[in-house]
Amino acid sequence: MSGQILVLNAGSSSIKFAVFDAGAALQRTVQGMISGIGATASFAASNAGEPLAGALPGATLTHDTALAWLFDWLDTGGHAARLRGAGHRVVHGGERHAAPILIDAGALAGLEALAPLAPLHQPHNLAAIRALAQLRPALPQVACFDTAFHQTQPDIARLFALPKALSDSGVKRYGFHGLSYEYIARRLREMPALRDRRRVIVAHLGNGSSLCALLDGRSVASTMGFTALDGLMMGTRTGSIDPGVLLYLMDERGMTSASLAELLYKRSGLLGVSGVSHDMRTLLASGEPRAGLAIDLYVYRVSREIGSLAAALGGLDALVFTAGIGEHAPAVRDAVCKAAHWLGVDPDPARSRVAVAVIPTNEEEMIARHTFDVCGAARASRPPATQAAH
Repeated sequence: MSGQILVLNAGSSSIKFAVFDAGAALQRTVQGMISGIGATASFAASNAGEPLAGALPGATLTHDTALAWLFDWLDTGGHAARLRGAGHRVVHGGERHAAPILIDAGALAGLEALAPLAPLHQPHNLAAIRALAQLRPALPQVACFDTAFHQTQPDIARLFALPKALSDSGVKRYGFHGLSYEYIARRLREMPALRDRRRVIVAHLGNGSSLCALLDGRSVASTMGFTALDGLMMGTRTGSIDPGVLLYLMDERGMTSASLAELLYKRSGLLGVSGVSHDMRTLLASGEPRAGLAIDLYVYRVSREIGSLAAALGGLDALVFTAGIGEHAPAVRDAVCKAAHWLGVDPDPARSRVAVAVIPTNEEEMIARHTFDVCGAARASRPPATQAAH
């Protein structure tokens, strides 16, 4: 399949995008973002590190108008006419989807039913799909799921200690950041120093943070569960919390489910503990004592969960850091490695029994690869006359 692949990651106030030349190499040609949607929007894009110009309209943009403008901008660069497919990051695929899918009306309806399980992400992911279907109805769209990679986990790792009827209805652990972990697993196979390390913990540390235990490149356990709220402390999310705290806040403090969601998703984590910022860079540069406390708690929670996943793996052969904090905060990495010294981890590679690596993640490339494969398979399955007409 020749042409280009568009990758979209739509959030609550932003649309990240990238364009890849379709083919075995999948070379990225353009990447960028429209941010500030719903307020004062801004645009930035580049090609091989060189900035590209683009002037947004003055009015406040919605997701629909932002996408419409983006396609006009892509048209001016000759990209839109060459598109052969669009791939979307979709956070939740539920039980049904262990692999990317070509989107149709039925699939979209099924994904909309999962929105309560990822309320910060799923509605915006799907809104971009609907908007693009209106703009380019003939363009194939592919949903790539953050949950799919974790479907290799054994049943015992996915169950909560709840009645069977609830588990059977889908109340279980799903895991997230799967596109990132899938990319890292792929990279590990390509790296001679790491390809034979069977028991690997990958630390995806960013504004959203999680850990994943890989055994021979397959997910066997993760820190995120039923929603992307579980597990590690994050930028603004609590991570794991005693459910009794929530009952107390409802019964004794009169909090509603909506106010709890606001607290747990948007006012907690690094921001809530520090009272300064959700951004690790700001906290590391701050002299505020509570900024230091937030960093210490973050490292403590990561370190505890590394122990938990090492137990699930039966040992540890490699620890890999990725994502914004994992890639760019050496002080955090060093603190985590020191806390995991008992497992054979040392920040000094020469002294570490466990291999320690920093591997930049690339979820966009993973989405582009899946989209290329799914669209290519769909084209191959069409009758010759249909392919020619398309």
